Amino acid sequence: MSSDFLELLATDARTGDDAETALDRVRTVLFECLFHDIADERVTSLFTILGFTGEFDCYAIAGYPAHSAARTRRDVEKIVADFGGDCLTAEYAADGTSPSAVVALVRQSGAATPEVICNTVSAAFADDRPLALGPSRAAASGAMHTLRAALYCLKAAPALAATVRQIPRPLRTDDALPERALIGDEDARDELVRVVYGSLAAAGPDDPTLLTVSTFLRFGGSLESTAKELNVHPNTIRYRLKRAAESTGWDATDPREAYVLTTAIALGRMTE
Repeated sequence: MSSDFLELLATDARTGDDAETALDRVRTVLFECLFHDIADERVTSLFTILGFTGEFDCYAIAGYPAHSAARTRRDVEKIVADFGGDCLTAEYAADGTSPSAVVALVRQSGAATPEVICNTVSAAFADDRPLALGPSRAAASGAMHTLRAALYCLKAAPALAATVRQIPRPLRTDDALPERALIGDEDARDELVRVVYGSLAAAGPDDPTLLTVSTFLRFGGSLESTAKELNVHPNTIRYRLKRAAESTGWDATDPREAYVLTTAIALGRMTE
């Protein structure tokens, strides 16, 4: 994407005979860049043309339309505007054949939280399909990351049925962390290795936290078997697991969270 092309888009958007058509072209190019993991200064220029200037804060919402994609986009844009915010919307089909998802990139403004906005716009999306809420991030690179995370959540959602009783709505990025990593989301993989595994291994090889958690998981969550293997009292195992949950944010005694920890440990060991 050349600077001359960007300048042409900007000129069309500001002075062209059909300004709305020109802005649609800019939005289309912007989302194509974000979908393909491009977030350089050229993308910043596209955001500027569309009024997203400076280090703006934003988050992504992604789901499947309740009716038509065009209607869902209009409804979402109106609801966000009613709250005093701004958003950009687009359609996305991962393989070009499956039903298109609708994605919204919302610029944070006012008192409405991302959860409030997401719950309010949820009526515009199919209630029998997953609805994903990406994390709040800043500027063009942050917009790419939150959009990518939300779309990976949609893709990962079917796998959650094996380990959760009911898929959360909205589905947040942490809710599908291991599934996102397994289907190639580098942000999720990085969080599992750097944050989760890193917390377990932070104290070094002499600290028993990582060994205790991995042994507990290996023995299927049995305190007695873990205590016997490590030659300590079960209460010691309880204490170490509690400390691990506080440091990582994930509790090995919960089946779903144990799966997150198992994935993080596996990825961390492969990385090392």
